[in-house]
Amino acid sequence: MSHVGKERVKLLNRLRRIRGQIEAIERAVEEDKECAKVLQQATSCRGALDGFIAEVIEDHIREHMVDPSAPRGDPRTVAAEELVEIVHAYLT
Repeated sequence: MSHVGKERVKLLNRLRRIRGQIEAIERAVEEDKECAKVLQQATSCRGALDGFIAEVIEDHIREHMVDPSAPRGDPRTVAAEELVEIVHAYLT
């Protein structure tokens, strides 16, 4: 995942926020909070993790599937960008 190195700080910050969300869920369960509040926190955490996954997939597509020297409008580049949009639509 060498391409992730370029985005390392951003990804680590996302993961730290997700860890905080998981810890909040754990506290809510330990404190016997209402189910609705626990589920809301869990759903929020799932969304954050989906966003993380989408970001890593997007970086991978752009790093390994797109030729930066390809001319504008290159069919492979267009297809890769469409794939990025699909991933974001599905995961975020």
